Amino acid sequence: MQIWVDADACPRAVKEVLFRVADRVAVLVTLVANQYLPTPKSPYVRALVVPGGFDVADNEIVRRMLPGDLVVTADIPLADEVVGAGGVALNPRGTLYTAENIKDHLQRRDMLEELRASGTVGGGPDPYGKKEIQAFANALDRFVARAGE
Repeated sequence: MQIWVDADACPRAVKEVLFRVADRVAVLVTLVANQYLPTPKSPYVRALVVPGGFDVADNEIVRRMLPGDLVVTADIPLADEVVGAGGVALNPRGTLYTAENIKDHLQRRDMLEELRASGTVGGGPDPYGKKEIQAFANALDRFVARAGE
């Protein structure tokens, strides 16, 4: 198993949790972004810089990932592709996207996008804070524990 991170918009706190888990359980974590991202000196953490452009990082993640890999992303269409390729996706807020639930999340996202475009609803997600970091860390720990069984 490997962990891939859609890192361009990934919160710093999530990356720090991932860096600690990488060293603790000896799992490779790869940050994929269209810019250089600093990483700690670790044999388990690396960064992959891809060219800028629409969905370039997403496409590279899907191209490189293997079934059973985990992808950390807030991008639900990317999560759908990951699940379709046999992987699992984890949102930085702790939501695990699986074959059983991804279509519901995708429909909800599409509906909200339509409502925002029509002006019916506005805004985005709530601010990212300690509660969200903890939810992510807990979901990541559960996934890593199950993958190690």
